[in-house]
Amino acid sequence: MQVTRALFDEVMVPNYAPSSVIPVKGQGSRVWDQNGKEFIDFAGGIAVNCLGHCHPVLVKALQDQSEKLWHLSNVMTNEPALRLAKKLTDATFAEKVYFANSGAESNEAALKLARRYALEVFGAEKTHIIAFNKGFHGRTFFTVTVGGQAAYSDGFGPKPADIQHCNYNDLAAFEALISDKTCAVMMEPLQGEGGIISPTAEFVQAVRALCDKHNALLIFDEVQTGVGRTGHLYAYQGLGVTPDILTTAKALGGGFPIGAMLTTTAIAAHLKVGTHGSTYGGNPLACAVAEAAFDVVNTPDVLNGVKEREQLFREGLTAINEKYNVFSEVRGEGLLLGAVLNADFAGRSRDFLLASADHGLMSLVAGTDVVRFAPSLIIPKEDIVEGLARFEKAVSQVVNG
Repeated sequence: MQVTRALFDEVMVPNYAPSSVIPVKGQGSRVWDQNGKEFIDFAGGIAVNCLGHCHPVLVKALQDQSEKLWHLSNVMTNEPALRLAKKLTDATFAEKVYFANSGAESNEAALKLARRYALEVFGAEKTHIIAFNKGFHGRTFFTVTVGGQAAYSDGFGPKPADIQHCNYNDLAAFEALISDKTCAVMMEPLQGEGGIISPTAEFVQAVRALCDKHNALLIFDEVQTGVGRTGHLYAYQGLGVTPDILTTAKALGGGFPIGAMLTTTAIAAHLKVGTHGSTYGGNPLACAVAEAAFDVVNTPDVLNGVKEREQLFREGLTAINEKYNVFSEVRGEGLLLGAVLNADFAGRSRDFLLASADHGLMSLVAGTDVVRFAPSLIIPKEDIVEGLARFEKAVSQVVNG
């Protein structure tokens, strides 16, 4: 069968609009399409491929586990799931882990747990959830409603109730919303889809204090920021604030679908047997690959290397901007960076993405005004240099028409 982009339109539901490029092979931070064209990958599958493509440690873990055990369901547990859970609890604040298949499912579990905890500990009136405008927490109906982008949640009928939003970093607005009826606050410790927006230290610390005051659980959605992306294993570890519940996915499996919700023993106790579940959650194949990825990432060499690579990106983007004057700032932390377009190029982030592809570079957007970069955490420095040279050609193409 000949596979072409036209086949997508023939057989796939039209909720995506993929480019004409169909990659067929990846190695490290380079990818080749059907025609043999090479790309440098600054996208990382949207912050997923934390060790690039076909990392030998992950390939070996998958091959080894594929000859042992593929799937059981949670009628029984398995060794890879328990090993991974122990490593996650040893490395974080958490004492208990729930496995899912994606970030959305991990966030769904977190929100259900928060509601159940509040109901059983404080009573039926404590159902209020606060989240933030421009936030993104997944595409299930609960998570897309909690996410602060109405365009994603409108048009599907009545939404889950008792959810309110305010602006990120707006402490006065947040303080006006929270009350003793608030059961949970969900936030990204660095907004990804919303434009690569970092929180102020004052804001994060005040949110934590107000949650404590009102007996509300603080949920950190670290689906995008987790597993080394910011140069910390999890972003909360660099903020001096500890959540009650943390969700992780994307980079957790290094490209293999897996997600997890992490929390304390006392809170976890409220997801009793039968209250929640997942057929594939804790799948042995997924957990074996995730364990291997975790072991590689959770090392000083890799985490410190993220900060070194961040500096290379910032220096390179600054040099490009000095020549072309297209960005107002570069936001983010570690290898989750956003080049914010200035007023002259506002709304044109997709133009930069398409031009990048023309010049052999895979990049991302975060809204219409931000070009986003989320490459492998171990991308070779020469690939950063070459990728930025290709990005400069893309910028020149957009600027000069």
